[in-house]
Amino acid sequence: RVIFAVFKMNTWNSAMMHFHVVHAHKPHFMALHCQEFGGKNYEASMSHVDKFVKELLSSDAMKDYNRARVYLDENYKSQEHFTALGSFYFLHESLKNIYQFDFKAKKYKKVTGKEIYSDTLESTPMLEKEKFPQDYFPECKWSRKGFIRTRWCITDCAFDLVNIHLFHDASNLIAWETSPSVYSGIRHKALGYVLDRIIDQRFEKVSYFVFGDFNFRLDAKAVVETLCAKATMQTIRAADTNEVVKLIFRESDNDRKVMLQLEKKLFDYFNQDVFRDNNGTALLEFDRELSVFKDRLYELDISFPPSYPYSEDSNQGRQYMNTRCPAWCDRILMSHSAKELILKSENDEKIVIYDHIGPNVCMGDHKPVFLSFRIAAGAGKPIANVHKCCVVQ
Repeated sequence: RVIFAVFKMNTWNSAMMHFHVVHAHKPHFMALHCQEFGGKNYEASMSHVDKFVKELLSSDAMKDYNRARVYLDENYKSQEHFTALGSFYFLHESLKNIYQFDFKAKKYKKVTGKEIYSDTLESTPMLEKEKFPQDYFPECKWSRKGFIRTRWCITDCAFDLVNIHLFHDASNLIAWETSPSVYSGIRHKALGYVLDRIIDQRFEKVSYFVFGDFNFRLDAKAVVETLCAKATMQTIRAADTNEVVKLIFRESDNDRKVMLQLEKKLFDYFNQDVFRDNNGTALLEFDRELSVFKDRLYELDISFPPSYPYSEDSNQGRQYMNTRCPAWCDRILMSHSAKELILKSENDEKIVIYDHIGPNVCMGDHKPVFLSFRIAAGAGKPIANVHKCCVVQ
């Protein structure tokens, strides 16, 4: 059994829920992809990261995982390279013949022991790491967005695992102006760059899984027009610049009750239940950003509520903040060939699970998302033979 999970692991509750998932699913291979590792105030909190990681590796809950690889981008003083990404890989003691690809030597090497890499990951040959160019998102003077790629071979099955963090929406008002939004276009450019990078001619092609914070948002214009179809809009402008600073949508009758207030960092809709009822699936029709990549990426059906932006109040585990329209930012995507590696459910047994973690627990503004599955018997063997996975160092 394999588990992939997306974490904004910046709270103690995140770590506790990680242990809960391990206990519930008992995976043999586990990959955790974290973004903004160390939290948003990383300059103050990064000093605690190393202690946390060592405690995690030595914890009783992880005692049966005798091999691990941890890659932490902690070098926040390097504006050119810092991504704040963290990739964790744990291998159960019962799992044999596990190899990781050395991108410099272009060879697979057997994984033994537990190793932690941090600071300058650029010199580590067991991964590829890149921060997106600054001109991808000029609104942010110091973006930390980028990706880390590793390659693995498990029981002759070779695949890439890519930890990714794409660009956010800087302003609700700008996101609302066009359909699709300008931010959607920026994310498409960055994701396309990553996909092109991992299938270029430098290395043999293998199946791949891409998971992290894609920052995918609902089509803001379509959502607002649907939620406020019978409302009238009031526009408020700044007195000095005449710039739009707020939109207020009021019901046409019912005493002109305010339905939605929209500002740069405010999305205050009067009825949050629409985002939670039936896991918010009524809004999935507005989740359109992945459709551009339908020929390159596959995703299992979403059956959990939007993963962002949750309240950071420890007593409000289910409550969304009114800063952004809730959206499925955190995702686990895969190439179409990777889909064939997943063992399909048999006899109504649910052996493939794509869900969120801790629905009632506060873990910061993102809910972790995970995918649990079994690798199909014999999957990837033709690919592995091409890659000579059995001829390793």
